Amino acid sequence: MTAQNRELLDKVLVAHGGLERWNSFNTVRATLVTGGSLWGAKGLTQDSAPRQMTVWLHEQKASVTPFGGPDKHTAYSPNRIAIETTDGTVIAERQAPRESFRDHDENTPWDPLHRAYFNGYALWSYLTMPFLFTLPGVVTEEIEPWQEAAQRWRRLRVHFPEYIATHSAVQDFYFGEDFLLRRHDYTVDVSGGMPAAQYVSDYIEADGLRMPGKRRAYRRAEDGQANKDALLVAIDLSELGYS
Repeated sequence: MTAQNRELLDKVLVAHGGLERWNSFNTVRATLVTGGSLWGAKGLTQDSAPRQMTVWLHEQKASVTPFGGPDKHTAYSPNRIAIETTDGTVIAERQAPRESFRDHDENTPWDPLHRAYFNGYALWSYLTMPFLFTLPGVVTEEIEPWQEAAQRWRRLRVHFPEYIATHSAVQDFYFGEDFLLRRHDYTVDVSGGMPAAQYVSDYIEADGLRMPGKRRAYRRAEDGQANKDALLVAIDLSELGYS
């Protein structure tokens, strides 16, 4: 990593609360409301009911409740996805869940375990950014800035190692003058490599850390512009708390 790359990453980490504070916590909990066209394209029904998301900060674990019923929740890790009851009974599970997306395209239907896995890895990623950029094997490089209307955003290109389950191996992150995240580009590998541009806003400060409260993912065109008429996923987060 060059000094320039490290300079941007260091400022980004500080703007989000600092690595030392981050390392003092183990989990984050948040209220989650989701929407967008992706779910219908996958043959799923989406509602606006709030759910509780729990993410482990230093290991790839996450859970959302309720999921498919008031007494059910998900148990996510990269190597296993499960739907369980509150007493620990396993309703359904899948080992090596990423393999179940092989040969999927944008319109391939998802079953509940597909959805649970997608929710698990995506929210784990979102709720650990940008601190997950410091994990072993993650490589960051600063690339040319991006002009968005009147704003000029600096960008980090992040290369993720295979052991980190996320949207795609290479992703781009855009930061404003305050070094807070503004946009996040990736391809949705589990949905045929669909290109997406996700805009983030409405930062929440909780326990000295800062995370976006709103995320809106749109289809990304070849020129890098987002198609604001094609909302794929909407995520609203609130009531964040670290422990």
